[in-house]
Amino acid sequence: MDDSFFAYLQQLELIAFFSGYPLIYALVVVFAGNQDEKNKFKTRITSLLPFAYALVGTLFLGFQLKKLYPDYSFEHLKLTMQQPWLIIWGLLSLLFWIPAIAKKRVLSLIHSFVFFFFLAKDLFVKLFFPSMNNGVLRNDMHLYTSSLLLNLGAFAFIVFIHFLLTRYKNRLRP
Repeated sequence: MDDSFFAYLQQLELIAFFSGYPLIYALVVVFAGNQDEKNKFKTRITSLLPFAYALVGTLFLGFQLKKLYPDYSFEHLKLTMQQPWLIIWGLLSLLFWIPAIAKKRVLSLIHSFVFFFFLAKDLFVKLFFPSMNNGVLRNDMHLYTSSLLLNLGAFAFIVFIHFLLTRYKNRLRP
């Protein structure tokens, strides 16, 4: 990986989009508790997690396309991508729109751990090397908070859309 300033900025972008998902995932799974048939809402809510993650990936794709505007050429793409493998890994979150992949919820969690690793790495370094600049950790915590809010908002949006579609479908039944 390149150690340039722009590579660091791309890493921060990835943290801002994807690192908050593991905590949201854990909170939803704990909230759902054991999945008995008595409460169908709690059972279904955990199945919506990968779709919320895919929505965040779609927002990330939109952000990347906005950054590339107005020149979408391959040369410009090569110049602006400092960490192409991480960007591609982030864009792979779009695969969770596919229902067959979304059924395996844990894959979305595993996918997000790659980005959570960068946050954990900075925390680990700060723990064992207290002389490290506090600005790095402060940036990480601001971005992690933003990521939590983004992932929570995406999850709430997906749950809301699911609720509306379910209600509409039930209304059509005789």
